[in-house]
Parts: sequence; C-alpha cells; structure tokens
Amino acid sequence: MKIIVQRVKSAQVEVDYKLISRIDQGLLIFLGIAKTDTGKEIEWLAKKISELRIFEDDQGKMNRCIKEINGEILLVSQFTLYADCRKGRRPGFDAAALPDKAERMYREFRDTLLNNEIIVKTGIFAADMQVSLINDGPVTIILER
Repeated sequence: MKIIVQRVKSAQVEVDYKLISRIDQGLLIFLGIAKTDTGKEIEWLAKKISELRIFEDDQGKMNRCIKEINGEILLVSQFTLYADCRKGRRPGFDAAALPDKAERMYREFRDTLLNNEIIVKTGIFAADMQVSLINDGPVTIILER
C-alpha cells in the first residue's frame, strides 16, 4: 500500500459537479493498493495515520494527532500511485490491484480508521473524481508498507 497524507484546512470530492464529501481541518488521504498487498498492511497504516503527530500544539510544534484536534479524514482511492513511468511516455499500472480486490481493501482500510474513532468520509470508488483541497503548511507525507 502507498498512501499520500496531506494535512488540510479543508478538502472535498465532487463527481459530475455534485459534492460527494467535504471535510474541514484534518487529513486528505490518497490510498493506493498493490496487487501484492495482503491486508496485513491495513492495521499498521491505519494506526500510524491515527497517531501521526502532524498538527500544531499551542507552541506551534507538530505534537498533536488527528484525534486530538477532532479532525476528519477524507479517504480517496487512487490506483495511479502505482504508476510505472520507467519506460515510454504512458504510465503502466500493472502493479495496482484489480478493482475487486482494491475496493474490498479500501473499504477495510476505511473501517479500520473508523474503529480508531476517527470521522472518515470518502469519495466514490473508481469514479472520475475532482478533488479540491487547501493544504495546511503545506504538510504532505508519504507512507508505504
């Protein structure tokens, strides 16, 4: 699994010009699932995200996690995180999981975050989504397992 975590002041997902999900302060997470992922990665990554201290405390230091600021997560599936651009000009996506597996693991990841008592909103799996955000910092972190 590959994950892009962005600390945001706000983020939203639209499909066909219709608002699907919106969050205020929190994390926008792009989740990529590989063919080789087994699901064992989910618990570790969800715990890491829920405990990641990237929100500022009263002294302006990154000492707070998403739970401590009552933040929300906007979770967006993104198979393009597994793009292979080593050859030619068109990316290959052979390393990305097939849709059935990817959707199942995406939902399992969402449920694991929810079990960690975090508000999680989502896009629509496999839809053509327009994602808007106001990155806070900017803070962008890549996690891989």
